[in-house]
Amino acid sequence: MAAQAGRRAVLFGAAGLAAGAAAGIAGTTAAARGAEAGSAARAAARLDTTGANGARTLAFHGARQAGIDTPATAHIRYLGFDLAPGEEGGAASPDAVRRLLRLLSSDAARLTVGTGALADTEPELASAPARLTVTFGFGPGLLDAVAPDRKPAWLRPLEAFGIDALGDAYGQTDLLVQLGCDDLMALSHAQRMLLKDARGLAVLRWVQEGFLRSYGGGAEGATPRNLFGQVDGTANPSGEALQQAVWGPADGTGAWLPGGTSLVLRRIRMDLDAWDRVDRPGRDLALGRRQDTGAPLTGTREHDQPDLGAVDASGLPVISADSHVARARGAETILRRGYNYESAAAGVPEAGLLFASFQADVDRQFLPIQRRLAQADLLNEWTTPIGSAVYAIPPGCAEGGFVGDVLFARDGAHAGFWLRPSG
Repeated sequence: MAAQAGRRAVLFGAAGLAAGAAAGIAGTTAAARGAEAGSAARAAARLDTTGANGARTLAFHGARQAGIDTPATAHIRYLGFDLAPGEEGGAASPDAVRRLLRLLSSDAARLTVGTGALADTEPELASAPARLTVTFGFGPGLLDAVAPDRKPAWLRPLEAFGIDALGDAYGQTDLLVQLGCDDLMALSHAQRMLLKDARGLAVLRWVQEGFLRSYGGGAEGATPRNLFGQVDGTANPSGEALQQAVWGPADGTGAWLPGGTSLVLRRIRMDLDAWDRVDRPGRDLALGRRQDTGAPLTGTREHDQPDLGAVDASGLPVISADSHVARARGAETILRRGYNYESAAAGVPEAGLLFASFQADVDRQFLPIQRRLAQADLLNEWTTPIGSAVYAIPPGCAEGGFVGDVLFARDGAHAGFWLRPSG
């Protein structure tokens, strides 16, 4: 308790006193810097006044699934399903799972190009897909049912962390369907069609909805912000580093299947009321970055590299060793995709972050980072993980195939890309 009280004193009081001495100069400089950044962002934004965004599409078919390293959409929706029991309450049969995945893949392919689903009574609602993506993730139960020998070792619940307050409401499921879209009408329609496909074969356990700025609400490609106001996702890899982090080496080794990856989905409740009482220097100290620009405390621009060894005139670290930036930083690399959420279940308002982490190997990449954060991240004062699940993301599929078909290719014949006989 004494340590916690001391931490709060630093964040609420000492940081404010330190900032007060230079308020006249630093405040003016920060305001000017913020105004300049905001003006540049507005100038860079490319607003669509023609409605043409509704016609934009992202390919469903391919060696890898869309919705992972493709540009983030304004809205996200995660659907968690459990497989329906088989005969006499037993496990779902491989044939039933195959049927489910084929139905979902077939309609997903149609919806993402603006065509109604096969049994669509309102195909007009599908005509403007607005970059709709449909991405499938497999939980342990699904792989146990169809290909237990292909289940990676990391496909299991995460270890217990002291910061967690997990319940059953948003826990592990057999199947995850991730829907990304720039338009809520197209997203809602796609969800309804896929729920129809799943009837009798899977049971919907939960839905999680997230959002970023609406399409056209900011500069295209800008790093999004979370509900704390922080720029969130600055350290994401690109180019070859992205390939290695998410998909493993180009030769296919390192991932559980060539063209596959993994997803850790964490629902993190944020105490916005308590955060409101923290002054700006305290917020910056907790994160290790400036809230206005996203720049590290040792830099001036968002993508400057943090200097964790830098000290101030008093010999104290400029970036706290317990700041989020310092605790998250290490040799491991992941692709972070965060979406904000708000809900009012049972009349109780709640807000937070749907944190999705994509990486080739959960044990090797995600867990070391999470262990450091759970041990000493200053932001833990205002955040609480309340949901957690891990999924194996299978490769994409070719036209005529379905996502997951590689798991059923026991004889070498495969409708996808990797086991197809040559010639």
